[in-house]
This record gives sequence, structure tokens and C-alpha cells, in this order.
Amino acid sequence: MLGLDRTEKVRVGGVEVSPRDVVAACLPDPAMLGDRMTGKTCAGVWVTGAGKDGAAREVYLYHVADNAWPMREFGTQAVVWQTAMNPVTALELLSTDAWKGTGILGPEAFDAAPFLELLHDGHGQSCGIQEPDPRTHAVLTDTVL
Repeated sequence: MLGLDRTEKVRVGGVEVSPRDVVAACLPDPAMLGDRMTGKTCAGVWVTGAGKDGAAREVYLYHVADNAWPMREFGTQAVVWQTAMNPVTALELLSTDAWKGTGILGPEAFDAAPFLELLHDGHGQSCGIQEPDPRTHAVLTDTVL
């Protein structure tokens, strides 16, 4: 609402500056914050559609990471690590032919089981899946994969 994300320059004390550039210059370097951060982060996706039986179905797939672990193991924040692990895991599956295909294929074109297995067994990480009631959104099941 303050317009601090604007790139259009404004006049301040006789100088033209972009509000966004001023904000960016004042913020700390994110790479220097990781070891001072505590807690967990959750990355997830809510998928809606129809189940195999044609009935409405929705699921929430998620991955929780504690910031302390990737900071200790890799010197990086949990959010950075979570972002990097998905393409790295996919590339590993492609390089071993566990995933293969012809043409341009997105991750949804491949079997999820090898991905989840490698994430868990190869990288020590688990994902979860919650299945809410499509009418009330109350969680019916919550399973760690």
C-alpha cells in the first residue's frame, strides 16, 4: 500500500530513486540470516480434481524441513534446500533411467513412487499427504510417505 515495491523513480532530496531499490539496499543479505533462523518450513501443493472413481477428490502434498538440518549439513536455509531438492532428485532419476520418456515431459508425467523413495531413502526426507473431506475440508487422513 505504501508503494515500496515500485520501480518508478521518485524524487527524494533532489535525487531520483526507485522505492524498491531503497528497500532492497536496506534489507540484510538473506544468505547471512540462515544460521540465526530457527523453526520449520512447509512447502506444499493442494491438488483438486476427480479420483479414479470419478468422485471429487482433493489432497494436500507437503514437505516439512527444520532449518537446523540443512544449515548444519549444507550451510543453507531450509527454504533454499527444499527448492533445490526437487529438481536435483528429478535429475538423479533421469540420469539413472528410473524416469525416462520422449519429448518434453513435466514431472507429473512420471511415476511418483521412485521420486518419493529417493527423497526418503537417498536424501533422508519424508513427504506427507493429507486428504480432506471435499465438502467440509476436515482432514480425513494424514500419511507420511
